[in-house]
Amino acid sequence: MKATKKYIAEFLGTMVLVVLGCGTAMLVGCDAKNGCGYILTALAFGLVIVAMAYSIGNISGCHINPAVSLGVLISGGMSVADFIGYVISQCLGAFAGAGILAAIFGLGNVKDQTGGFGSNGLAGVGENAIAGLLVEVVLTCIFVLAILGVTSKKANHGSFAGIVIGLTLTLVHILGIGLTGTSVNPARSFGPALVAAFNGNSAALGSLWVFIVGPLVGAAIAAGIYKFLESGSDAK
Repeated sequence: MKATKKYIAEFLGTMVLVVLGCGTAMLVGCDAKNGCGYILTALAFGLVIVAMAYSIGNISGCHINPAVSLGVLISGGMSVADFIGYVISQCLGAFAGAGILAAIFGLGNVKDQTGGFGSNGLAGVGENAIAGLLVEVVLTCIFVLAILGVTSKKANHGSFAGIVIGLTLTLVHILGIGLTGTSVNPARSFGPALVAAFNGNSAALGSLWVFIVGPLVGAAIAAGIYKFLESGSDAK
């Protein structure tokens, strides 16, 4: 029952992330030339993490991101069985969130400023998959490294961890939105891309692999770096 509740929490948290994060992008746009929409989208993703960290963090740890779960797994913070359960729950939650957005924007006849339910793309890097992959690896590595550091038992940041993680996600979005739309989260990319494809935009699936592979590689690198640094640390 305890494991089931954790999976439900991850489902709900990821669903909320997609509804509020991708929903904001759909509503205000996230073109780098439109500063207001750009910053609002970055803030939306960051603030969702803060809200969810204090809502479900005590239940599941509030990963709501397969890349974060991978980083925690490699760091020895969870079992393989839980990792699989988390990833499935996160992907289902992201799909449900994108479905909610499809219903809201469809029934309300609201224009989707992103053209694909907030799905990620490579337009900002000239459709170059390698460049996009590098962006996602670097940004995810920074994000996951911050998470592992602030949630470490040695860090003892307590109630401030959720704020730090949310601000870090906002930070990586400020750079990444204009390049790839910023994924750093395979589930967040998977859900909107799949719903976009169901709604006739099959192009959203074309570069999806970049936003799955990139964040996972970045998370694995971050976990490796943190384990190396922590092993030689004298921090109390």
